[in-house]
Amino acid sequence: MELEVPRPHPTPTTQPFWDGLAREAVCIQHCDDCQAWVYYPRSRCPRCLSGRLSWHDVAGTGVVHTFSVARQATSPHFVDAVPQLLAIVELDAPCNEVHLTTTLVDIDPDDIAIGLRVVPVYDHGADGVTLLRYRTAE
Repeated sequence: MELEVPRPHPTPTTQPFWDGLAREAVCIQHCDDCQAWVYYPRSRCPRCLSGRLSWHDVAGTGVVHTFSVARQATSPHFVDAVPQLLAIVELDAPCNEVHLTTTLVDIDPDDIAIGLRVVPVYDHGADGVTLLRYRTAE
């Protein structure tokens, strides 16, 4: 029996993020009171607790902050996806306080390094949810 790969389920709070990815844009929250960039999506700013959060398209480019090459599947769902190239990407200014957990694609595991420049890749799923992946910048 083949396991179905888990997929995200957008909520009212996260829907603008997923809508952005569907149109191939990285859309991040910004606090209108303290000017903090906020990720993951939420209803209140984690810095000042304001509810005045607005959504903004950002470039989505950045650098690998840290990474892991999982040579064994992290779950039975991902047996066919090894090695898994897991990374945390630090976005470029002005939202460089945002760190996104992601998967790297189209790269040899030996070429991954902290500080590697990356650009977004939009993985459109058959279920209508688009995932944000990253590949090296050219």
